[in-house]
This record gives sequence, C-alpha cells and structure tokens, in this order.
Amino acid sequence: MRGFTTSEFAQRTARAQTLMAQHQLSAILLTTEADVRYFTGYLTRFWESPCRPWYLIVPAQGKPVAVIPSIGGTLMRKSWIDDVRTWRAPNMEDDGIDLLSEALREIAPDGRIATPSGMQSQLRMPQDNLHSLLAKLGIPKLLSDANIVRNLRMVKSTAEIAKVRHACQIAARAFERMGEIAQVGIPQSQVFRQFQMLCLDEGADWVPYLAGGVGPMGYDDVISPASDTPLKDGDILMLDTGLVFDGYFCDYDRNYALTHAAPQAQAAWHQLMEATQAGIEAGRPGALASDVFKAMDMVLTGGKGIGDTGRLGHGLGMQLTELPSLIAADHTVLQAGMVLTLEPSVIIEGGGVIVHEDNYVVGTHGLEPLSPLPPADLPVL
Repeated sequence: MRGFTTSEFAQRTARAQTLMAQHQLSAILLTTEADVRYFTGYLTRFWESPCRPWYLIVPAQGKPVAVIPSIGGTLMRKSWIDDVRTWRAPNMEDDGIDLLSEALREIAPDGRIATPSGMQSQLRMPQDNLHSLLAKLGIPKLLSDANIVRNLRMVKSTAEIAKVRHACQIAARAFERMGEIAQVGIPQSQVFRQFQMLCLDEGADWVPYLAGGVGPMGYDDVISPASDTPLKDGDILMLDTGLVFDGYFCDYDRNYALTHAAPQAQAAWHQLMEATQAGIEAGRPGALASDVFKAMDMVLTGGKGIGDTGRLGHGLGMQLTELPSLIAADHTVLQAGMVLTLEPSVIIEGGGVIVHEDNYVVGTHGLEPLSPLPPADLPVL
C-alpha cells in the first residue's frame, strides 16, 4: 500500500517529456515538495524546515536529476533516481547554485528551462539565488512550463486514488468515534486535540490540517484556531480534517448538533445535501469545473453566486487543496481520475454558516465517493 512502483514514476516522467517536446522545453526545474515528490517519491517531513532549498530537474530525456542538500542524499538515493548531486547545506556563500547551474547547463545547454508558473505554483528558493542562477546560465528568465506539471498532477493514477481513499477511510473511523470526545461542557480546543489523536490512532501518518467551527445555529468562520470555550447545548460543531496517509490527503468535514438540532439547522443541512447531489450529478467527464459550481450554486443561491468562501470545492491529492477550483471562472475540463471535493455552504437565517465537504473521484460515468456518504439528517451527539 505504501509507496509506488518504479513504473509509476517512469510513466509520469514520460508523460511530462512528451509534453515538453511539444513546447520545445529542454528541462523543467522543480523546487516545491509536492512537485519534487510527484516525480521521485521523495517523502520526508524535513521540508518543514525553510533553511534549505531543494531542486529537481526533469530533462527532455532520461530520469530526473536531483540537486539537493547532502542531508537528504541518502533518502533520495533510495528512490528510483540515479543522479543525485549534493552539497553541504546551509552554505552562506553558495547554497547549491553552482551545482544547480552546472547541472542545468549540462542538461539544457540551449537555456530552454521552465518552471511551474501558473496559479498555486511557487518558486521555493531565495530571490538572490534565482538572480545568481540566471546570471550563471546567461538567460533572462525561466520559462513557463505551460502548466505541464499542474495538468499531470490533476489526473491521478489508480494507485494515487487508492491512497486518497485510504486516507478518507482513516478519517471516517475517527469521525465514528466523535461521541467519545465531543460532549456539552468540553472545550472546543480539547475536542480538536483529541480528534487528531483519534486520527493517528486509526492510522494517519500525521494531521497537518484540522479546522472547524462551533456555535449556536452555525458558526461564524471555518479557519480560526480552536478556542477554550466549552461546547453548549444546541451548538453545531464542525471538524474539517486534512490528515495524511503515505503523502496523500483526505479533506472532508462532518457537522454535529449537540444534544438536539434546531429545525432551521436541519433545513440548512437538507439544502446542503441537495446542493451536494446537484454537484455529483454535474461532475461527469467532459463537464467543466464551472458546471459543478453552477449546479451547486443554483441550489444554494438560485444562481446568484454570492458568498465569501470563494469556491464550492477544489482538487485534492498530495496537497490539501489543488486545482481545479469549483468557481464560475474555472473552465477546466473534468477527466476521469481527477479527485475533487464538493464543499457547499449555507447561512442559517439569524445564525451562522454550515459547511459540508466530501471527497470524490471523477469516474467514467460521474463522481464516485471516496469519503463515506453523509447522513440524510444532521447528526446529533
């Protein structure tokens, strides 16, 4: 279940190289954890340290080349990568730039070097080092990778989907135990800590993301840290978990009413379920991400497209949120193998908001659930 076969990485690299040839690119330079891991399988928590930069070069032909700090050399050599070039880092005078420029001149002497540059991409290296690299290479800038890496990563392999599904199953087992930790009088912060413990107990590798909300008749936001305020009779409690299994996230939530659910809350929940079903029916191969948004928004707002959340779902995989975005302006064509969240929200009149989120894979005939189907009525603890 853990890791991938060498053929998985070889196929990813070959697909990238086919697209690189179409765009006349000699190399793609990657600097972020998810992009490096996508082509290598290099999984480590050491990326949490901002001290060291890490580089991977995908050439027009052959295997990728890693240019990384020596502390990571042993682990990278356990991957399918043969060419691993290291320097002792951190180095105050030359933090790998000479080594990187030498590798790029060797691999791409024509200077046709690209890097991901579209929405949600990042260049994880000091700006001074970037200017130094360009000067050493004698090129004015790095080219755009024409969204090659983004588009490849959006469509998951069967093995990737299995990891997301397993992560969802771990979270499901933790959610089934909510009655053990969430009761009237218990501080929200304690529930958050103990839920993370449940996730770990059920098999998560780590829980880098846990958000939620609590309040009577809904909550006022879904990203604040947990407070020490005790749960009260009639509160609605939501936990949104992004736990990780073998480098892949789940990202879905569950809502609970404490001791009883008000009729207005149940009505809002039913509207969320109706919106979710509309999104499921719209999410077929060949449809647009915007089609799924519009289907849910029609249920939620009558097609007005209002609200501050910005979107009604997103992609999911090695990162908690990936492209596409379920918004009116995202016209990404859905393909079988894409993993999506559907995340509608409603405001209860005289109260707060309720958000529901579940995870799906685009199958040949439509969206197939990866997280368990939600109950028809708002659950009561």
